[in-house]
Amino acid sequence: MVEDESLVALQLEDMLLDLGCIVVGPAMRLRAASEILDSGIAIDCAVLDVNVSGEMVYPIAERLAAMGIPFIFATGYGRDGVEERWTEVPILQKPYTGEEIGHSLSLCLP
Repeated sequence: MVEDESLVALQLEDMLLDLGCIVVGPAMRLRAASEILDSGIAIDCAVLDVNVSGEMVYPIAERLAAMGIPFIFATGYGRDGVEERWTEVPILQKPYTGEEIGHSLSLCLP
């Protein structure tokens, strides 16, 4: 998971753990997210904050897409906060619930 807000990251981690996920991260900067991808750790799905400390998360999204790893965008701006080329990606509107995360994960995972 990539999220730069500490409290949001903690809440998201708790929600994912409640859903039975094994959480990788949080990566609070794009560089940390790249390092996680470089490590080769197995990732089934990613939750990506769209704006990470003023940087757009799209380079990480592009890497995940190239690796065949599905992902979800999380943003307070809804669908309007995501570049048009990513319209097929599930989008979580902040603030979100554990139920909403579970639904979004079901769209990503087989």
